[in-house]
Amino acid sequence: MDNKQPPATKTQVTFARNLSLFDATMIGVGAMIGAGIFVLTGLAAGVAGPAAILAFALNGVVTLFTAFSYAELASAIPEAGGGYSYIKRAFPSWVGFLSGWMLWFAYTVACALYALGFGSYFWEFFHKYTPQQSQTLKELLTFWPNSHIAIITVIIGISLLALNYRGAEVTGKAENIFTVSKIVILTVFIGFGLWQAIAHPELVVSAFSPFLANGFGGVLVAMGLTFIAFEGYDLIATVSEEVQEPEKNIPRAIFIALTITMVIYLLILFVAIGAMPSGDVPSWQLLGEKGETAIVEAAQAFMPAFGVALIVFGGLLSTLSALNATILASSRVAFTMGRDRLLPPILASIHPKSRTPHIAIIVTGVILLALAVSLDVTVVGSAASVMFLLTFTLVNLSVLVLRTDRSIKRRYFIPFYPWPPLLGVVTSVFLAVYQLNLGPEGLRSWAVSLGWMVIGLAVYFAFFHREAVKAQPQVITPYPEQAGEVDPAQFRVLVPVYNPDNVRTLVGMACRMVEPHGDDGEVVVVSVVEVPVQLDISEGLKFVSQRESVLRLAELEGARRGVRLRTEVRVAHKTSQALLRMARAEHADVLILGWRGFSGKRDTVFGSVVDVMVDHAPCDLLVVKFDPQLQVPYNHLLLPTAGGPSARFAARIAGDLLAEDGRVTLAGVAREKADESSLARVREGVADTIAEIPFEVETDRKLLTGKSVPVAVINEAKQGGYDAVLVGATKVAYFKRAMFGKIPEQIARFCPIPVILVKHHEGAKTWINRFLGS
Repeated sequence: MDNKQPPATKTQVTFARNLSLFDATMIGVGAMIGAGIFVLTGLAAGVAGPAAILAFALNGVVTLFTAFSYAELASAIPEAGGGYSYIKRAFPSWVGFLSGWMLWFAYTVACALYALGFGSYFWEFFHKYTPQQSQTLKELLTFWPNSHIAIITVIIGISLLALNYRGAEVTGKAENIFTVSKIVILTVFIGFGLWQAIAHPELVVSAFSPFLANGFGGVLVAMGLTFIAFEGYDLIATVSEEVQEPEKNIPRAIFIALTITMVIYLLILFVAIGAMPSGDVPSWQLLGEKGETAIVEAAQAFMPAFGVALIVFGGLLSTLSALNATILASSRVAFTMGRDRLLPPILASIHPKSRTPHIAIIVTGVILLALAVSLDVTVVGSAASVMFLLTFTLVNLSVLVLRTDRSIKRRYFIPFYPWPPLLGVVTSVFLAVYQLNLGPEGLRSWAVSLGWMVIGLAVYFAFFHREAVKAQPQVITPYPEQAGEVDPAQFRVLVPVYNPDNVRTLVGMACRMVEPHGDDGEVVVVSVVEVPVQLDISEGLKFVSQRESVLRLAELEGARRGVRLRTEVRVAHKTSQALLRMARAEHADVLILGWRGFSGKRDTVFGSVVDVMVDHAPCDLLVVKFDPQLQVPYNHLLLPTAGGPSARFAARIAGDLLAEDGRVTLAGVAREKADESSLARVREGVADTIAEIPFEVETDRKLLTGKSVPVAVINEAKQGGYDAVLVGATKVAYFKRAMFGKIPEQIARFCPIPVILVKHHEGAKTWINRFLGS
């Protein structure tokens, strides 16, 4: 069903696409391999022993579940904002706002942590090699406790904010330099460690025996501590609007970045544990005692004299690259929320020359510098980790919800769907809740997280809810004074119409279904004026008069058949939304949709409007692929059946669609050379269906065989002299792309005569059955 739209356009503020696949990959690698691996190696070894390498590997697998979701959604919705952009499409606006509110906070806190980390590493590096000058400079810069760190933090923060201000292309090149340099340094560290391991294999054997020194419980604790080291690939999605060919490059960048990071992490763990001489004390225990300086200790053990300086310099580069990438991501979340009017619209401003969200960058910068110099960022840092995990949970749920939105064009599909996003939900929730087991710090992180969410909801409903409602697709009734109360007890058939050529068939079919109900039956015919979402909904009122002619045809058909019929017009941003609202408001029992034939689009089956109605209609549904020259009643119907609620519903309405002397042929269908048990199931399905056909309807039975069920039905339809094929939906799982089931859809696609696809609505049971595929 296609509705002609009033011509209108509205330019949306967007970015220049300057980032290549390599640039996007380096953003992900740079964000993930931050200072975390330098700090967390010793902590993980201390709690898990040699199995710290297993903890990192398992975290990589857990990360992969959510990475699949980001890859599919980012390739389908290449918008700035990352997870926020997907969640706002899948859930109500307040949930979208809350996700963006959490992400902006979490990214900004991460920026502050990286900036502080750089300040600390800088002084450590400076003090180690020029202690006297370092001490003198510290004294000159000490105006309050740790002010020397705060000053370096502000300097590096302002420098990278200025870099981001200049443009994504400049930022991307800088990120490439930082990240490649960091990888080279870590590769040198790994190379020396592998050389030591090869030269002294007994060290490796001793270091990894026993492997589970602290049991599997230690592995779980280490996973909780180190999962933050894998956060960062999601930053690739936040710059989707600036990536060239995002449909292909974003999934590639995510998986390449994860692969590089995983290989580096596992090799660092292997050489740090297995190549370090530790005397009588196990190497993992020594690393655990050294804690945050464990990698420095390993470098002293098997690298030349420059090793420590190289590792400390690597820490500086790591915080630089992570800070640079995270400023980029944080400002894009703020920009997108401003563009959606869920934050002040000024944040959506783009600089005319640099094509960057300069206001969002400045505001984000002010906040991150204020956090870095005035608060104990470690307290809110753990809360940021909880917020990341909650956002990952919502992103995984968004994949499940948006799979039913066939208007979204997808280039990448998650393998083994739906298991990765489901496992992503479970593991993200588990890791978030697990924070509560970390003692007072875990409780504080959850307290800060919940407090920030409560503040966000208060801000949303106080300042942005009204704007969010205005931005949502609207539906209005042009003549509200004509609307009366609807009697839910009446039998009511809803028929959307647009094409005058199809009115008689669709309305005639509805009238035949209503006739047995007499005065308790009603046909409601609706025509929808669809307005582009960029326009105010009232613009559609100009086109209402154009629908009067098609509604007049419906009234004449109703009068000719002597059936009570009412016509309505709706003006809507989305036709499907208008029809769903009307079906609920009218307490419709049956919805009849006309259908032109299969959509050629990969992501739609019947067309965007019909697809939505098939998925979400709150009543029984008929989708009619018909010949306008062939009007109801029909003389001969073919009803292939394997039983089930939709087939039984098709049998019940067969009598409404047939002429007085018409007949219906119930066909059981089996493959060629089917065994006796298969044939018995076929006969059982026919018996299940025939019991529902009204007694006055003439029926006969057939057993059809062929290479496949659709081929057998289509061949019979060609040769049997039927007017139409009536097909009930088969059982199909929620996560599968078929809507009526593969067999009915193949019959509808290739059958040369009219096809009526029927789907029986069973309320909550329908959704449970689809979810389980039962």
